[in-house]
Amino acid sequence: MSEIDVKLPSFGRGLSARVLILTILFVLVSGILIYVPSIARFRLDWLEEKLNTAHLAILALEATPDYMIDPELEVRLLNHVGARVIGLRSGDGKNLILRGSTPPLLVDVTVDLSDRGFVRLFEDGLDTLVQSRNRVLRVKGYSPRAADVVVDVVLDEWPLRQALLAYSWRILGFSIVISLITAALLFAALQWLIIRPMRRLTREMVNFRQAPEDQSGDFGRTSRGDEIGLAEREFAEMQEKVRQALMQRARLAALGTAVSKINHDLRGILATARLITDRLAESDNPEVRKAAPALLRSLDRAVDLCSDTLNFTREGPPKPEFETFFLAELVDEVGEGLAKLLGTEKSWVSGVAADLRIRADRGQVYRILRNLGENALQMGAQRVEVRAFEAATGIEIEVADDGPGLPPKALENLFVAFKGSARSGGTGLGLAIARELMRGQGGDLKLVRSSADGAVFALSLPPVAALPH
Repeated sequence: MSEIDVKLPSFGRGLSARVLILTILFVLVSGILIYVPSIARFRLDWLEEKLNTAHLAILALEATPDYMIDPELEVRLLNHVGARVIGLRSGDGKNLILRGSTPPLLVDVTVDLSDRGFVRLFEDGLDTLVQSRNRVLRVKGYSPRAADVVVDVVLDEWPLRQALLAYSWRILGFSIVISLITAALLFAALQWLIIRPMRRLTREMVNFRQAPEDQSGDFGRTSRGDEIGLAEREFAEMQEKVRQALMQRARLAALGTAVSKINHDLRGILATARLITDRLAESDNPEVRKAAPALLRSLDRAVDLCSDTLNFTREGPPKPEFETFFLAELVDEVGEGLAKLLGTEKSWVSGVAADLRIRADRGQVYRILRNLGENALQMGAQRVEVRAFEAATGIEIEVADDGPGLPPKALENLFVAFKGSARSGGTGLGLAIARELMRGQGGDLKLVRSSADGAVFALSLPPVAALPH
């Protein structure tokens, strides 16, 4: 396997930087979501405090017999509150006012603190922040000190805006500090729990792809019980299985090379033995002539075994060469090729429409049909029928026989090489190779039914194989 230079992303482009940036961003967004209602609450508290202070200031009028106080004291009280005018109306009809020397004012905005809707409070808070000029506010509401006392305060909005701005800067600074601390803690936790294991897992994947047979950097096992621990254990399991598969593949490749080298010589030896057996069949000794056919069949099976083993150990099935042909003609050719096995008592029946054309590898389809026919006849079938029809999934070709069916042992490993033979002395390579050939053409080979009345195999070809009649 060729070496591939794969580098993990740098910090700036990797998962660590993205997690850090997103963590800071999310914490800042959380701070903004906290700030939005907090400015509304801060403005409400500020104005309520003004009402409370104003109520205390106007109580000085009640200490005088005629509700008159020194003008200088009145101005001092108003300055202490930060108001221009203070009015009070109690439940018993008493009305008090502190005006000082303030001339009549034009009120810009009236604020009723009894309206405490969140949306209204939020809108008023933003409205105060965005103002670029000083407005005159009239604030009225029930006094925090007496539920039946209504206090009116006329004051400048600019001090409220300055207080809101100072509060906003404090919130911003606090949010930044909290964001940095939270981001650092979250980043450290994510780095330890997720990013470092993921980088290690990614690095091991890259190394394993470059050198899958190298066990020096084995990933090892982990005791983590979360998803990353599961991924690490599954990756370690995959490493082990892939290495075993590669070792098995190497052995099969070596076997294929060895078989390829000895196949030619072995076939030559078997051909010579067959010629000698043919002469034995013409011997004058009746016992020799009687043994010759059995010897010929054994030699034929040996030749077939060499050929099948060689074909199976090749690097996958041969690439299909697609062509368009009439299926019925091919089925008839297979029947002619099975004439020796059919004899006079057995039959090969074609139930394929004469005008059905398909697009597939003609040689491979012939080989598959012949293999299925040979297996059925050698198992004792007297009649083998080939049917074909168009289905929603493509072309379905069925090979049905009236034999005794497949033995249970063969059914367990039907398409497994060297294990799924249906007859005594077989290798099981025929069906394994047949399925590989079908899958190489985009189709499949499967057993539809097997019983005492016979077996049915189905060859499936994709829809592109069907052509107009």
